Amino acid sequence: MSLTDLAIRNAKPDARPVKLFDERGLYLQLNPNGSRWWRVKYQFAGKAQLLSAGVYPEVTLKEARQRRDEIRRQVRDGIDPSAARKAARSAETGADSFAALAREWQGRFQIDWSPGYREKVAGHISELLPWLGPRPIKAIEPLELLEVARRIEGRGALETAHRTLQTAGRIFRYGVATGRVARDPTADLRGALPPLRNQNFAAITDPAEIGHLLRAIEGYTGTFIVKTALRLAPRLFVRPGELRQMAWSELDLTAGEWRIPAAKMKMRKPHFVPLARQCVAILEEIRPLSGAGTFVFPNLRTPSLPLSEVALLAALRRLGYSKEQMTVHGFRAMASTVLSELGFPSDVVERQLAHAERNKVKAAYNRAEHLPERRRMMQAWSDFLDGLKQGGRVVPIRRAGDAG
Repeated sequence: MSLTDLAIRNAKPDARPVKLFDERGLYLQLNPNGSRWWRVKYQFAGKAQLLSAGVYPEVTLKEARQRRDEIRRQVRDGIDPSAARKAARSAETGADSFAALAREWQGRFQIDWSPGYREKVAGHISELLPWLGPRPIKAIEPLELLEVARRIEGRGALETAHRTLQTAGRIFRYGVATGRVARDPTADLRGALPPLRNQNFAAITDPAEIGHLLRAIEGYTGTFIVKTALRLAPRLFVRPGELRQMAWSELDLTAGEWRIPAAKMKMRKPHFVPLARQCVAILEEIRPLSGAGTFVFPNLRTPSLPLSEVALLAALRRLGYSKEQMTVHGFRAMASTVLSELGFPSDVVERQLAHAERNKVKAAYNRAEHLPERRRMMQAWSDFLDGLKQGGRVVPIRRAGDAG
C-alpha cells in the first residue's frame, strides 16, 4: 500500500528507526530523534543499493516520488545513481572538470534549443557524467570516451552512443574555444563505433493497411491521453515532439487552428497547423481531462511535463506494430506519400510538413505559405482517413487546387 501525507503526519518515532514504505523502493525512515529521511532502494549491477532522497517535510511525498522515479530512470539507462550523484558533487568543486565544462556549455547554448532537443542533449550529458564528470578536462583520453560509448552500444542503443560522442565533441570544442583544453579527443574516435544504417522511418502507406492501423488505434486499451495523441498523430502528421508538447494556449478550437511557436520547431520558425473538424472534436473530448493544465497530453506521473518520448512508440508496439512496420515519425511519411499520390501539390504538402525550402529564390516568393490550400488539404485528409478507418469506404478526396 502506498503512503499518504496523513499517514506520515500521524506516524510517531520509536526507540528504533521506523520505516514507512511507499512503492517501488521508496520509504520514509523515522529516526528516534524525530528526523524523517526519504530513502530509495534499488539494484545496480546485481547489488542492492540505498540512496537518500531528502528530508521530510522539506521534500514532500510527491517530490520524493519524483526523485525515486529519476533514480529508477538512471538505473534503466545503465547509470549508477550513486556514482552520478558523486560526480555531480565533485563537479561543483572542480572548475576544470568535464562536468563543469559540460554544464557551462549547456547553460550557454540551450536557450536556442527546442524543448525536445534540450531533453536529448541532457540525456547525452547524463550518460557521460557518471564516468567522466569529476575528471579534469585536460586529462581525458580518447579511450575513456570510447569506453563510455561502448557501454551505451552494449545495451543496444547504437544511435545514442553516436549522438553522445557528438555531444562530447561539442563540449570539448567549446573547451578549446575558451582556452580550457588544447584539442577535442573525440576526433580520434572516427570509425570506432559501427556505423548507423541510414534508413527512413518505417511507415505504412498502403491505404488498406492504413485503415487497419486506424482501427487498431480506435481499439487501443491504454490510457485515454495516449490514445488521443495516437488518434491525432496521423491526422496532424507533425513531428512526435511537437505533438507531445502541444499546449492548450497554442490552440484556437473555434477557428480550427494550432499555432506552434518557433522555439518548439526544428527549423526555429513558427508553424501553422489547420485543424480539421475531426481533430477539433477529438481535442474537445480530452479538454475536460487536461484543459486546466499546460499540456494537452500531460505526463501521467508529472502533469507539469508533457507525455514521455517513448509513450506513443510503446503504444504502437502494444498494438502489434514492430519498428520495421511503423514508427510515430512514420505518420509524416504516410501523409506525405499518400497526399502526393492523390495529386496534392508538393509545395503545399512540404509546407505543412514544415520542411525548409532549399531554393532561396522560391522561398522568398512563398510568403503566403499556401494557407487556404493547406486548410482544404487537412480537412480532405481527415475525411480520407475516416473512409479508410470505416473499412475501405474511401471518401473521394478534393485536392488543394480544386474549386469549391
